[in-house]
Amino acid sequence: MTMANQTTTIPKGWKTTTLGNIPESWNLEIAESYCEKVADGTHATPKPVERGKHLITSKHIKDGRVDLSSAYKISENDFIEINKRSKVNQWDVLFSMIGTVGEIALIDRVPDYAIKNVGLFKCGEESRAKWLYYFLRGKIGQDEIQRRMNGTTQSYVTLGDLRSFPLIIPSSSTELKAIVAVLSSLDDKIELLRDQNKTLEATAQAIFKEWFVNFNFPGATGKTIDSELGKIPEGWRVGKLGEEFKIEYGKSDKNFDADGLHPVYGAGGIVGYSNFADYRDYQVIIGCRGTCGNITLAYEDSKITHNSLIISNDWFKPFIYLYLHSVDIEKAITGSTQPQITIGSLNNIEILIPQNKIVSTFVEIIVPIFKKKRNNFCQIQTLSVFRDTLLPKLMKGELRVSGFID
Repeated sequence: MTMANQTTTIPKGWKTTTLGNIPESWNLEIAESYCEKVADGTHATPKPVERGKHLITSKHIKDGRVDLSSAYKISENDFIEINKRSKVNQWDVLFSMIGTVGEIALIDRVPDYAIKNVGLFKCGEESRAKWLYYFLRGKIGQDEIQRRMNGTTQSYVTLGDLRSFPLIIPSSSTELKAIVAVLSSLDDKIELLRDQNKTLEATAQAIFKEWFVNFNFPGATGKTIDSELGKIPEGWRVGKLGEEFKIEYGKSDKNFDADGLHPVYGAGGIVGYSNFADYRDYQVIIGCRGTCGNITLAYEDSKITHNSLIISNDWFKPFIYLYLHSVDIEKAITGSTQPQITIGSLNNIEILIPQNKIVSTFVEIIVPIFKKKRNNFCQIQTLSVFRDTLLPKLMKGELRVSGFID
């Protein structure tokens, strides 16, 4: 008995490539031909200095950005020497090559740092840089990154793999720019909302500091009493964190769902999404393993992993969130090999307890600020999901921008 050969019909106007079917007018290129240059940063370890230029490694690339907060500085001479090999310019794309592989950053402003063990795609122009950035962040790009992963104890991708990385490119630069404009408009809206939330957070922190650190609150008489924490307003007291707040560990493991609606919070913030939620209202979270001491406010239905502690009591939770930023949480960190924060180590931290009427007045002022932050957060989530749904379809030509359909 013989069987007829089975053939796959390619839709009209499409062609088959190693990355699947793409429009006939689109091309498959490797990164080395698409970019002006593909390189990587220094492999040496320059000596840290107190004053100098920042040195960026793979761990400083996260969520599409370069985070300088934990980067150390190097001398001007080392900076110049590294930049002979791999100078970063505006409209370059950075790629985390070692450890957490596949984090991508678009350099949209003139940088002033050097790179170590970081992939560098020099695109030379805004729209081409953005196309590469979106392609690498999308499903096709991330799947290809996974295929090129090496290492057992520590993952890495080689420079050769980056240079030969396959890319799907529209043959029309006008279409490329149109697709990039769609995705960029969504990212711009998301970034605007994030900036608004940073301003709202700073406003809330400033009000908190004025009332509960500087003691310039409405009705303040200036009368003080002595306490274990120094001079405090008359009528206030000092308590223990474990006596005033309920402290418990998060309940959930890191169980994610690709289409999940509810965020899963870990020590450093959102680590994924789930179709199920363990908590149905505001939660104030302290990272207790990994990112120890990180304080997060979960706005919505969520899951919280065992790497986090949940702090609550009858006071309005955004007040607790702001208050914890004024407490020296680092005192509670224990362990040298594996730093952690336990409920026991938090319990005896001394905290200042204001009069309830002062807290109530403060809450009335702060509530609108946190409502606005929550609304912005929900908009960010909605826009992010929409962008992530469009991204793979636009990158592969399955969804075309009006006016460019073959």
